[in-house]
Amino acid sequence: MTEGTPDRPDTAYQAAPGQPSDGTHPPGPLTHLDTRFGARAEISESYGDITIDVASTDWIELLTFVRDDLGYAFFDWLTGVDDPPDAFLVVAHVYNLTTNARLLLRTRVPREDPHLPTAVGVYRGANWHERETYEMFGVIFDDHPYLVPLLLPDGFEGHPLRKDFILAARVAKPWPGAKEPGESGHGAPSRRKTLPPGVPADWGPPDA
Repeated sequence: MTEGTPDRPDTAYQAAPGQPSDGTHPPGPLTHLDTRFGARAEISESYGDITIDVASTDWIELLTFVRDDLGYAFFDWLTGVDDPPDAFLVVAHVYNLTTNARLLLRTRVPREDPHLPTAVGVYRGANWHERETYEMFGVIFDDHPYLVPLLLPDGFEGHPLRKDFILAARVAKPWPGAKEPGESGHGAPSRRKTLPPGVPADWGPPDA
């Protein structure tokens, strides 16, 4: 490690140009966020990235604050994370073009009622990202201007990035890739095939 660099990467922070830092805590964002949100915002660092967690009721206020007051005007991406057994995380990544600093903004929605206000009014670029998150995780973004499927074919049922989604493709039809030993008609006899991850034991043919 170079002189002045913390030994633990999960506490390291590299200050943006022109911002003094003691090497462990970012000076600007943390101070302003603490003043605005207090205990409503939980701030953590990992490998130089700052993550801010808020309740879903503070989501739009947080997005607006980091854009208008902290200068994080560039929206990079938004996605979901299945966090069983009872929640989904929604994560947005934003960037400050002046200081070259980035933030991860995160909130939780309950699995039984996954609603969150849309971020499109704050970051227009969130439009398609929220549509994809809705499609893949089932998170409903209230007041979104056009919350319809983006990637999957018409009539597709379920949300494929949820951890309880059954991965049945290799059971329902032959796998197009390399064969198991013995399935090509020559070579060693086939060993007992295992089901792909996520497929219940009672799915598929008896010898699956």
